[in-house]
Amino acid sequence: MNEDGEPTTTDTAPAVDPGGGPGDTAAAAAARWAASAPAVGPGDAGGGAPHAPSGIAVALVSGLSGAGRSTAAKVLEDLGWFVVDNLPPELIETMVDLGARSSGEVTRIAVVMDVRSRAFTRDLGSVIRDLDARGYKPRLLFLEASDAVLVRRFEQNRRSHPLQGDGRLVDGITAERELLRPLRENADLLVDTSTLSVHQLRSRIEQGFETGAPEPTRVNFLSFGYKYGLPMDSDLVVDMRFLPNPHWIPELREHTGRDADVRDYVLSQEGAEEFLRRYVELLTLVGAGYRREGKRYLAVSVGCTGGKHRSVAISEELARRLAGAEGVAVSVTHRDLGRE
Repeated sequence: MNEDGEPTTTDTAPAVDPGGGPGDTAAAAAARWAASAPAVGPGDAGGGAPHAPSGIAVALVSGLSGAGRSTAAKVLEDLGWFVVDNLPPELIETMVDLGARSSGEVTRIAVVMDVRSRAFTRDLGSVIRDLDARGYKPRLLFLEASDAVLVRRFEQNRRSHPLQGDGRLVDGITAERELLRPLRENADLLVDTSTLSVHQLRSRIEQGFETGAPEPTRVNFLSFGYKYGLPMDSDLVVDMRFLPNPHWIPELREHTGRDADVRDYVLSQEGAEEFLRRYVELLTLVGAGYRREGKRYLAVSVGCTGGKHRSVAISEELARRLAGAEGVAVSVTHRDLGRE
């Protein structure tokens, strides 16, 4: 667990999140939409007559403090949901209506709720019923964990429970359980995070909320020149300086790895084809593992001396061969091309 209380990949439970998640604040979210959404006319928002939901999916995320709301918010953001943190219940319908008027820019809205009073719980229940009656069919995700696990998470973070007051930590947990009991009983997806790792929690939420085809793993091949330094954000780095350098062929020197003559020269060298075949197999294996672990982006840096010939040609060829793989979206960037 790091200094902010977020778990590392070896932790067996999600982070304590007494202060909210990564989503937008209510004010920030409203400001982002206000500029693009048409004005809400009389009777359009709030408790108006039922109307078509315009393809908007609505999710509400609640649960016990420390049970993983922040992690859930991050997962939903990764899945393409517009996440808003701690929006008052009376503003949820307005936010959903604004999303419906966003001309397709916003199709999925998730609101992370930190419920700390009985009135708040009643208001949220009323909002859920109103949204359901208007055709939005909101889904409620509720996160919980055992008392022992919650106590351990709060103690690891050296934080008090929001309902603890002057009492014991366990008293705050008990009070929150009682406050949230009506929401728990009506949850569409109930997840006990007591024994789940961050990756396992991500998988559970993805299974419950991902729509359509799964998000592909995005693989970016970045060619670079070692003379200009290593890229800072690489997941994998491969050195192509084991192949002959076209720089020493006068008729190829001024061309780049994107030109057919240089590409053909590089790919015809001894070891090039075997490298390409084996490295694509490696990337296929690694990519599948990354998807299981919830990693959606893979940066592969391919280097040569100047980033002009070999690394460019190999990056392009790797991307071409991997492009047909299932669950993968490839792109190519040439960092140092044109610097010489």
